[in-house]
Amino acid sequence: MKTDYKYDVVIIGGGPGGYVAAIRASQLGLRAAVVEKEKVGGVCLNVGCIPSKSLIHQAGLYRSLSDLETLGISIDRQGFDYGKVFQKSRKAADTLSKGVNFLLKKNKVDLYNSLGTLSGKNEVSLSSGEKLTGKNIIIATGSSPREIPGFAFDEKYILSSTGAIMQEKLPESILIIGGGAIGVEFAYIMASFGVEVTVVEVMDRLLPMEDEEISGELDRAFRKQKIRVKTGTKALSKEIKDGRVSVVLEDSKGEKETLTAAKVLVAVGRRPNSAGLGLESLGIETDRGFIQVGDYYQTSVPGIYAIGDVINTPLLAHVASKEGEIAAEHIAGKNPPKRLDPLSIPSAVYSEPQVASFGYTEWQAKEEGIAYEKASFPFRGAGKSVAEERPDGFIKVLFDPATKEFLGAHCIGANATELIHEILLAKKSELLPEDIASMVHAHPTLSEAVMESMRAVEGWAIHI
Repeated sequence: MKTDYKYDVVIIGGGPGGYVAAIRASQLGLRAAVVEKEKVGGVCLNVGCIPSKSLIHQAGLYRSLSDLETLGISIDRQGFDYGKVFQKSRKAADTLSKGVNFLLKKNKVDLYNSLGTLSGKNEVSLSSGEKLTGKNIIIATGSSPREIPGFAFDEKYILSSTGAIMQEKLPESILIIGGGAIGVEFAYIMASFGVEVTVVEVMDRLLPMEDEEISGELDRAFRKQKIRVKTGTKALSKEIKDGRVSVVLEDSKGEKETLTAAKVLVAVGRRPNSAGLGLESLGIETDRGFIQVGDYYQTSVPGIYAIGDVINTPLLAHVASKEGEIAAEHIAGKNPPKRLDPLSIPSAVYSEPQVASFGYTEWQAKEEGIAYEKASFPFRGAGKSVAEERPDGFIKVLFDPATKEFLGAHCIGANATELIHEILLAKKSELLPEDIASMVHAHPTLSEAVMESMRAVEGWAIHI
């Protein structure tokens, strides 16, 4: 049996799962290598999470000009250049990608800028012709935007999320197919810069995987922002004519209408990048393209692991990173926790208002027959939200009626994506609502809304 492997672990893919796995492996004394065909950081860092958050930040700054005008300040917006907004988003992505390169070097991880495929149980072949041997291999190849019939991406008129991120000019109008996290975030960005936006979602509400009350609050906020929302509606076909796209829509009653826009963004989810890796030749099991894994992300072939979007777990960068840590620790012979509990994974949507959650929604609890009670607190009850003119939103908590243990939490409003972690930490630490309710929170802060929501669980919220 061959034992003179060049590496202890070879990782195919340098995204937030792959590069974190490599660094963690190196920290544990393993010789690690990353094979990445493009820039390290993956979709998230280069054409996803990071540049989109830069765009969202700048969209917020641009939208705030209207607030300045209420103070009597005259603002001339004629010189506005979206190209500069785009350049800032690219600078953020490039800076962080270079930072990942530095971290890999610092941790003595070898980086191969090449396409990698499995050519053996312990071998990865590079497009350069080189072959790398590893005692273990981690597949971290991520995912790609999913197309729908009749709307193939051309990145000119029919955009993927990648194409939308890389637009250097704003369209006059855009129709977004998909009201999930990606569609919602782009809707906010585009509308903030004055683009006419329509969101089409086949389910009966925006963010259909979130709590129903959260979806309703976001729908109201979007309509205030003059974003048109069409739920229970599907896109049937398109026609491109005279530089515009006409899309035939059908609602849940079977009624059809045609909407025309300069661009169409298809944001209906993502598909795993598992094709062409050589999985079949090794007998690695898949289901609908997702690689099947065990408790520590082992595939059906000993010594080969898979993490991130290429397996059927939530397609989130922070999930991929944690899975990478667990796989690396398992390879190193440590005793890491088993695969992530989906009920303890935070979800975050960076629209305005922001949305964040973890655990059960009401509809999920009802479907599974889980007894629960709920309590909520409106943002406007926290003084700082009113002082900052961001009073809309609420925090909602689901808990066990007998033990008061957390079952889930859902937040919509200013800084929701930060606030959710106090509640999640309490759940992870096996604390109860009374522990947060009795803890002194600085005044005025938005975190007081968290405190008051816990007091609402106990029946003694003060500011409502």
